[in-house]
Amino acid sequence: MSAPVLSISRRTRETPFTRRVTEAGVRGYTVYNHMLLPTVFESVEADYHHLKRHVQVWDVACERQIEIRGPDAARLMQMLTPRDLRGMNPGQCYYVPIVDETGGMLNDPVALKFTDEKFYISIADSDLLFWAKGLAYGFRLDVDVNEPDVAPLAVQGPKAEELMVRVFGEGVRNIRFFRFALLSFQGREMPVARSGYSKQGGFEIYVTGSDIGEAIWDALIVAGADLNVRAGCPNLIERIEGRLLSYGNDMTRENTPHECGLGRFCDTQTAIGCVGRDALLRVASEGPVRQIRSFAIAGDPVPACTRPWPIYAGGDRVGQISSATWSPDFETNVAIGMIRMTHWKDGTTVEVEAPDGTRSAQVREASFI
Repeated sequence: MSAPVLSISRRTRETPFTRRVTEAGVRGYTVYNHMLLPTVFESVEADYHHLKRHVQVWDVACERQIEIRGPDAARLMQMLTPRDLRGMNPGQCYYVPIVDETGGMLNDPVALKFTDEKFYISIADSDLLFWAKGLAYGFRLDVDVNEPDVAPLAVQGPKAEELMVRVFGEGVRNIRFFRFALLSFQGREMPVARSGYSKQGGFEIYVTGSDIGEAIWDALIVAGADLNVRAGCPNLIERIEGRLLSYGNDMTRENTPHECGLGRFCDTQTAIGCVGRDALLRVASEGPVRQIRSFAIAGDPVPACTRPWPIYAGGDRVGQISSATWSPDFETNVAIGMIRMTHWKDGTTVEVEAPDGTRSAQVREASFI
């Protein structure tokens, strides 16, 4: 019997780069924000080694943008997040946990500030647009909330800066981490940020207009020929090594930012106006009773983690693994999971009930990278 396939329709949108991704030999997709997201090209491990040594171009157009524009844009932004945005300047990118009225995580996007009256929110996999529009309507805010024709394209890896300079000019070198500049390509200005969903360094180009997507892709591939550039995508191994969280996998609306290890991005005392502020003030005063940690799981390479794996200590369930894979560089199984405070100390030994049997694991307070 052949394996089932994912039927693609107009409800699952292609991106401005899908044709180029197909030509580059993509071998797998997932669906993210109702849009195709590549998951593997040569193999997950081969893609991983290449990312750490060279440079890749990623189709991450699935990171849809919510544009918030108008006199009340800053007010709506603060309603969405417990991070105090008053010190955010134009040209800055902020990692902003988005919460509901209970303090539960709705998304963990990056926000870009253009002016006090214009922001982008580059979202993870959830329909955050409707929550933002609902708040704007319910509070009668003078603001327009929409999804613009903007498709992010990431350039990631140790050679990313050199490649970006060849296409966008020397101004790229002046962009600091989590900052962006408006740079020109073929006469069209667009935000270019030093950011991305890897720990290898790189940039995200907020391609303004689907019509120019393939031209930018082609320019990067041609300019990077001697840099060993190739198409790539967010890599499972590298993501877990660096404890880059995946909304919907490692955290959901059932979790607060503090449980996700994102308390440093919550200014609950001063972020007045956040709809979840009162709930998070209680969490901040009491402290979380569970929190995300990294884990090293013993034994041979683990199978795919398609559902949570229970974590036990002394026969009691104390947490769950949400993401796991084998790391060639660290020569162990690396994982991300949520665990009770009684067992989250660095070096604590626990047992993980994997699909192929029970394994010993060690808790790591820090990520592997």
